[in-house]
Amino acid sequence: MTAPGPAKTDVALTPWLARLIRGWVLRAFPRGKSQIDYDTPVGDVGLFGPDSVTWRIHADFPGMLSGGLSALALQTLHPRALAGVYDHSNFREDLVGRLRRTTAFVAGTTYAGHAQAQALIAHVRRIHGQVRGHTEDGQPYAADDPDLLTWVHVTEAHGFLRGYARYCRPVPPALADAYYAEARRVAIALGAHEVPGSVAEVEAYFARVLPQLRCDARSREVLQVLARIRLPVPLPGLSRDLFLGAGLALLPDWATALLGRTRLQRWGDRQCARVLAWLAPMFRLALVDGTYALACRRVGRPVQAMYDWPEQHPPSR
Repeated sequence: MTAPGPAKTDVALTPWLARLIRGWVLRAFPRGKSQIDYDTPVGDVGLFGPDSVTWRIHADFPGMLSGGLSALALQTLHPRALAGVYDHSNFREDLVGRLRRTTAFVAGTTYAGHAQAQALIAHVRRIHGQVRGHTEDGQPYAADDPDLLTWVHVTEAHGFLRGYARYCRPVPPALADAYYAEARRVAIALGAHEVPGSVAEVEAYFARVLPQLRCDARSREVLQVLARIRLPVPLPGLSRDLFLGAGLALLPDWATALLGRTRLQRWGDRQCARVLAWLAPMFRLALVDGTYALACRRVGRPVQAMYDWPEQHPPSR
């Protein structure tokens, strides 16, 4: 049995299990709350379009959720980036809401038409312009600082790509480079600069930033909040532990070390990764009408095209 999705699968799914998985996802991330219209304008390919690598990678729910959680964990290591969240965000009371808003932004900038994607970017830029302050040791920070925007973008793109490669299918090296080159369009539109556009550039970027990173009391507090998040779904603790562990398994070794993950914790993360890799095809079969499917219909492209890697991808510089 096959169904539209970001990768082919031979897994069979009974109707009741499909309803169970679909219900889990839609309770965690309800549709129709963002006011984004993916059906119009007809023919508008948006910022990326159906021939992009980005459309394929961002269509995979398991990879995106685990990758997003991986990015959040990684972001706690940058003191100035973390300070903006710590001082100005209500993450302690509404981390689920923050995850949903981030999900809506990524989906909208990926799959909506140009005007809506640009409106989302403009909205976030206005919010960033209001976030300013100082870290505990007196360093000034601003959410619209190009360096901090680059950091947040790179951690997210890194998580999404690694999540897809681990829980969906391998990504050919040239297309991994293409993904980084494509995805930075949003970061640049938000005000980031010198955004890495290939696997090698991302690795070099992390090496340059590494001396600035640390895991401190604030980092640990945010991670504790993340570890206590309860999505409004059945078995919320088990669901959280599975996706968070699978997300932490995506981190680079240097980040795992900075976060102080013990040998037992790292073993647990690997087990979560194995379980999610086994479950991931079921999620794809249960979610055949997501935003990527609406976007494909808008541009007149069959959803089955997402099975295959694009033969050509446009220059992104």
